[in-house]
Amino acid sequence: MRKLLLVKYAPEIFLKGLNKGKFEKKLKENIKNVLGDSVYNFVVDQGRWFIECDNLESGVEKLKRVCGISEICIVDEIDSDMESIKKQALKSTFENHGKTFKVITKRANKSFPGTSMDVSREVGAYILQHTEKLAVDVKNPDFFVNIEIREKTYVYSKRIKGIGGMPYGTNGSTMLMLSGGIDSPVAGYMMARRGVKLNCVYFHSHPYTSERAKEKVKELANILKKYTGSIELYVVPFTKIQMSIIENCREDELTIIMRRFMMRISCDLACKHNINSVTTGESIGQVASQTMEGLVVSNDVADRPVFRPLIAMDKVDIMDVARQIGTYETSILPYEDCCTIFVPKHPKIKPRVEEIRKAESVLDIDALVKESVENTEVFN
Repeated sequence: MRKLLLVKYAPEIFLKGLNKGKFEKKLKENIKNVLGDSVYNFVVDQGRWFIECDNLESGVEKLKRVCGISEICIVDEIDSDMESIKKQALKSTFENHGKTFKVITKRANKSFPGTSMDVSREVGAYILQHTEKLAVDVKNPDFFVNIEIREKTYVYSKRIKGIGGMPYGTNGSTMLMLSGGIDSPVAGYMMARRGVKLNCVYFHSHPYTSERAKEKVKELANILKKYTGSIELYVVPFTKIQMSIIENCREDELTIIMRRFMMRISCDLACKHNINSVTTGESIGQVASQTMEGLVVSNDVADRPVFRPLIAMDKVDIMDVARQIGTYETSILPYEDCCTIFVPKHPKIKPRVEEIRKAESVLDIDALVKESVENTEVFN
């Protein structure tokens, strides 16, 4: 007998038809990358993926963060004979604290005698005969005893939920506008979970934003890296642009013009590095620049798709995801970013494209964007 990790990938991958192999190959690559230097061995039995590794707990923690994995199960591999199956199934019940159970059998090896229902019935009866406080509940059990009969047989009751989604790197790429706040890291995580490769851009206004603010954003990128394997972070100097806007434009239009510059620079960097799209952490109506009119004005300068995965989410829901993925505590550190240091008292909430184009025409837009892009720092 040996203990293995059963890796179940997201049901969506099964629906990819002739393209399924491409998604499986990428997922397997990502699993190997996240396991890194660990001692492990892939075991494939009739299409099921099992991993033998030197440290099961560490393996589970790493695999829980791999996009495309829906569930990880700690299984016992045994010989395919009924006596061994019954004894191992009984042992698995001792790992649970519930009072009711249900046996589920999948008999992929059709040469094994009896049906799946026959095996479940016989194993369930054996468990009841050798325990005192357990009862069968087929509708709402406290735990399941799972039996998969293949070339070998696998018995398990420990199931750990993965993050699901699609294998990272199978659905194009995006430039995430990463601030130091709560929302943008969550937006990046949600895009990564759909298989989109992440790159991040951060706008730094030295000396108005401190080096600690930059380090905070680098730490957020490092947390996201746990789900992606690697991330490139582009740190853009933004002070000159902000000061030019403040000196030449109306105060109530400052925020929306600043957002348009951010969008231009994000698209320029995306073009330069062959990145397909831009992603923001905006949620409709959350702040003044995130009204419908404000989003339309921001999109006006984009030359590629702009994704906003949080667009219809409440702040409380976003915070819940931030806690779940481990970015929340870093995001609430009190280091201001460039979006918060020059906030007008009464920002325009219903800007129009034509009037904002006219307002910013007094600026040398191309020169300002070019200078910022040329002086961008890159961190991996």
